[in-house]
Order: sequence, then C-alpha cells, then structure tokens
Amino acid sequence: MSRKNVIVTGARRGLGLAISQRLVQQGFHVIAVARQGSEELTQLCQAGGASEERFDLSRTEAMHEWVGELTRRHGRIYGLVNNAAIGADGVLATMHEQDIAQALLVNLQSPIVLTKYVSRSMLLGGGGRIVNVASIIGFTGFSGLSVYAATKAGLIGFTKSLSRELGKANINVNCVAPGYLETEMTRGLQGDKLAAIKRRSPSGQLATVQAVADSVAFLLGEGGAMINGTTLTVDNGSTA
Repeated sequence: MSRKNVIVTGARRGLGLAISQRLVQQGFHVIAVARQGSEELTQLCQAGGASEERFDLSRTEAMHEWVGELTRRHGRIYGLVNNAAIGADGVLATMHEQDIAQALLVNLQSPIVLTKYVSRSMLLGGGGRIVNVASIIGFTGFSGLSVYAATKAGLIGFTKSLSRELGKANINVNCVAPGYLETEMTRGLQGDKLAAIKRRSPSGQLATVQAVADSVAFLLGEGGAMINGTTLTVDNGSTA
C-alpha cells in the first residue's frame, strides 16, 4: 500500500476537522467523512492529503456497500477514527424515546457497525489501527447526560474487548477520552459555570482540540505500536 488511508468520521468541523488536519500533517491520507461539508474541510481537501466523503452514519444498513466502495476507490484502509457523535443532554425521565434511540444509534451502534466492515480491510491488509473517541463523561458521569454517558461508556467497553479480538491480527484498538475542550460550545459559557469547569484542572485551563488530535495521531503512528486496549484521557488533569 503506497499510502496509509485513515477514515475520520465527523470531520466537518471541531475535533474531527482538527484530527483530520493533524493526520494530513503526519503524512496519512485522510478519508474525511461528514454528512455535510464545510469551507474548512473543503480547503483541507483542496490542499491535498485528504478526500471528502459524504455519508449519513445513521444509515448502518448501507455501510457494507459504502465501505466496499471506499476501499475500491482509495485502497486498503489502515486506520479508523470513530469521532462522529451527537449530544444527548436532558433529564432521562423527560427525554423522548426517539432521541434516546438516535443517540444510541449514532454514538454507539454506528461506530460498531462501521468498525465491523472497516476491520475486514485491515485484516486483509495485515494490520491497522482503530481509535474510538469517547469522553470522560463515560466514566465520571454528569447530571443530565446519562444517555450520552451510556454511549461513551459503551465505546470504552467495546474498545477493550475488540482489542483482544483483533490484537492477534496486528490491529490495535484504543480510545481517547477528552474532557471539556476549548471549543465554540465552551466559549459560550460564562461566569461561575465556566470557572467551575476550569477549577477541575490543576492548571485551571481546559484541554484543547489540538491536544486531542495529537493524541489520536500518536496512537495511529509508530509510537502507538505497543499500545492496545487502553483509554487515553486528555482532560488537562481534571479527573486526576
């Protein structure tokens, strides 16, 4: 394989875009998956090193054919970053069942099914890397995020078991669990709420999307060759 193809889901903006940019810098060919495009993603692809692919990840029934098409056009897949997710905030007792089902589908079922088909390409290619983007909420919990926490905890458990299943085939499976990040969402927080979040970190600062992107790139690169089945927490010490 002349180049190492890495699929990154949720690549339109935010963390997914930052991961895609970092992997291009590291020399990977990024297959940037998004349901809708963005100016930043278009610029990244036009600069070279990345290809944009439009796909609705909730369409799990279409994934088998879609992954086959990607492999035919781009070649064997070396890496997969399951980053795409939707928020599911709200008190469980008042959440609509449809919203619960959608969160479970996009945040948990979809990455599991996508991994199922992408791992076949890795098995045929003799190895690969899978990185699942979870969250510290998956093991700390947070009021109003019980469904979201369940999906992220599920990803962590999925990672641990799958790493044992695929490790013998030279495929490493790991998790990155970000804490609160410096994003558009947290920039909108003010006053006591933002201060309380920052106080959880020993340095009084939030982690950055660049720090998470660097961690993903590390796990996909040579330095991550002996790391398998682990969850790398990137929260600037807020859970220390």
